[in-house]
Amino acid sequence: MSLSLYSPFVSTGYSHWNHPNHIPPPTTTSALPPSLRQRRRELRSVLIRSLDQMEVSGVDSEGKEFNSAQEMWREAIGEEGDETKKTQWYRDGVSYWEGVEASVDGVLGGYGHVNDADITGSEVFLKTLMQERLVNGGTNQHLVALDCGSGIGRITKNLLIRYFNEVDLLEPVAQFLDAARENLASIGSETHKATNFFCVPLQEFTPAAQRYDVIWVQWCIGHLTDDDFVSFFNRAKGCLKPGGFFVVKENLAKKGFVLDKEDRSITRSNPYFKELFRRCGLHLYQTKDQKGLPQELFAVKMYALTVDIPPKVHKTRSKTRGNRPQIIK
Repeated sequence: MSLSLYSPFVSTGYSHWNHPNHIPPPTTTSALPPSLRQRRRELRSVLIRSLDQMEVSGVDSEGKEFNSAQEMWREAIGEEGDETKKTQWYRDGVSYWEGVEASVDGVLGGYGHVNDADITGSEVFLKTLMQERLVNGGTNQHLVALDCGSGIGRITKNLLIRYFNEVDLLEPVAQFLDAARENLASIGSETHKATNFFCVPLQEFTPAAQRYDVIWVQWCIGHLTDDDFVSFFNRAKGCLKPGGFFVVKENLAKKGFVLDKEDRSITRSNPYFKELFRRCGLHLYQTKDQKGLPQELFAVKMYALTVDIPPKVHKTRSKTRGNRPQIIK
């Protein structure tokens, strides 16, 4: 893909990757039990109120301004219960990515040269987390990771398969997953391998209980609506082993959000992400900014998220510093 207004990384649009593929007919809200329908309405109402309190305003890729996330989602996917319009949102996204070449340059929106910097930044972050979170840093354990929005297997091939005994790939675009199988066929070993290839949309996937040490979510969660975002993480929380964690690595809007109308994705701001994480019942363990990317691209941030509450670090105050003269303001 050539650099344009809608190039996946350019800070006037969004996203690298993946959209749900082969979506079956949706379950209509009216077909759900009354108690579940009420619960969905309550959760959506709470989420919308939380975001409105943050005054999350934003724009789309055509320059249209929105006063709130609620206003934007109402236009994008319709009112509550309009499953037809919501399903079309996902299908349009699939269509976009089905027209993209199954290569590193393709899935990175013409920015294939950022691959090395991206992997290096991710590896430094991952190694630190494994040392702190996993018993003995993960050594002498059978470690399993889930690569969400795996695309052609770029992250699994260059990073995850070196640290995990098994990696499952989740990718809704069939041509990307086929390329991933081919790319990973000669990579790894009997003790470090790609195990499962799931061609399932992220918003419909439920991982196996307590299978994963790490669930890696990169450049794909922007394709999920807010309610599907929360639903996915609520399902996935029970799929982590004790000590396990999520890594979310995504583009950041400077404020509010940016809606890309071409590939049906949303770039969220840091406060927007944090509010959604809170709604998921996840705890922010650690964050890190990605370095070494071209200036014209969105900023990229890595979040490590846990189900358990991270222990507080008590820092002792330096006596020397404490006795220094202070400026009176």
